[in-house]
Amino acid sequence: MRNKLLILILALIPSWSLAQESTSANIIGVGPSNILDTYITQEKFSGIGLTYLYIKERAKSEKRWNNVIEHEIDFSSTKDRSKDNQMLEGNYYLYWGRYRHWQLCGDRLLLKAGALVNANLGFLYNMSTSNNPAQARISANIMPAAIATYHFPLFRQQWALRYELNVPLAGVMFSPNYGQSYYEIFNRGNYDHNIVPTTFISAPSFRQMLSLDWQASEKWSLRVGYLGNYQQAEVNNLKQHVYAHRVMIGIVHHFTASTRP
Repeated sequence: MRNKLLILILALIPSWSLAQESTSANIIGVGPSNILDTYITQEKFSGIGLTYLYIKERAKSEKRWNNVIEHEIDFSSTKDRSKDNQMLEGNYYLYWGRYRHWQLCGDRLLLKAGALVNANLGFLYNMSTSNNPAQARISANIMPAAIATYHFPLFRQQWALRYELNVPLAGVMFSPNYGQSYYEIFNRGNYDHNIVPTTFISAPSFRQMLSLDWQASEKWSLRVGYLGNYQQAEVNNLKQHVYAHRVMIGIVHHFTASTRP
């Protein structure tokens, strides 16, 4: 009797599973950077930068929503027009979001639209001055986002053309006020509008990536492309921007796992 009851309970438990299709991409890039921060200096700096980008996307079969997480690390070494002053820049960007997706053109075209939450932590450091040599970069944003991916055969190989666009809508950022030192902020505790709400008007930034994937096997693809990250803001009577252009190359891993609904 006890064994029959156990069999009945197991029969009532759902035994099906959903396939979870995931991709992870590790990509590195190199290219020019252009920097301006009027808190440090009125001069513009330009040079070469490096970027590491990690992207992970998860989508369950029969579900129209998928999750995306991206980690981006940038580092640049730049100089002013006279080549006498050097500025170092480093930034870490975290993106987490959800997309709704649609498959069109016989499943060749995949469209995704949604929103990302973005957090940024970084720094600027002027190696040629002792007067206000550094600037911190701390911000958070809500970003409408879209991704379009088109799959096509060419030369008996499978390819995918992908375009991603993120545009900050609203957020907050840290900034000293004009003429205010970090000593006043952190040692004396003199707050002067240092946590600033931002919108697409005061911080008209955007980020885009165009890439081409060659499917080398069922589980691996080679990705090459362009990443443009254009961050700028005008708050507290200060102007700042970091324009990063990168030629990217990396590996994409495709895998499928089964999960219970």
